[in-house]
Amino acid sequence: LDAMEAVEVEVKACRKCELWRGRKNAVPGEGNLDATVMFIGEAPGYREDVKGQPFVGAAGKLLDEMLSRVGFSRDEVYITNVVKCRPPENRDPLPSEIETCTPYLDRQIRIIEPKFIVTLGKHAASYILPKAGFETGSITEIHGRVYEANLLGFKVFIIPMYHPAAALYNAKYKDELNRDFQLLRLEFERRR
Repeated sequence: LDAMEAVEVEVKACRKCELWRGRKNAVPGEGNLDATVMFIGEAPGYREDVKGQPFVGAAGKLLDEMLSRVGFSRDEVYITNVVKCRPPENRDPLPSEIETCTPYLDRQIRIIEPKFIVTLGKHAASYILPKAGFETGSITEIHGRVYEANLLGFKVFIIPMYHPAAALYNAKYKDELNRDFQLLRLEFERRR
C-alpha cells in the first residue's frame, strides 16, 4: 500500500464521527498524486456519495468545464474535500466533523505537496487559510486572491474560490469563478 492508498482505506472504513451512518460511500478524493494543483471542496453531495468520487454531480461538471477552459484536465489535478462523507440533506459540515476528518486531508496534502491549493467554498477556505496563518473573511472578500504560505512544512500558493455549486445558482458567481480560474492559470504559468 502506498501512502495515499493507506489514507483511502482508512477513510472508507472510518467511523470516527456519525456521518458514516448515512453514507453509501466515503469519498477520499482522486487524481494525480504528482499534481501541481490540488482542489479542496467542502463535503460530498448526493451523487458523490453514490459514486464514491468527488465532484461528479452538476457542480463537478461545472468544475470540469472551468478546468478545461483554462487548459487543465481532471487527471492533472487532485480533487478532495474537507469532510469525506456526505452530511445528511447536504447540510454544512459541523465543526466537530471537520475537526475529526481533517487529519486525513492534512495527510493528503503532505503526500501530494502541491504548489497550488484551490479552496472551493467557505468551509475549505476556513480550514486551510488559518492553518497557513491567515485570517479568513467571507468568501466574497477572500476569493480571487493568492496567499503565499508555508503549510505543513512546504511552500504553497492558496487561491480561495467560490464553490462551483454557488455558481450554478448565480450567474455573478459563475463570472467570478471564471476570473478566478484565469488567475489560477496565470499564476501556474508564472510560477512553473
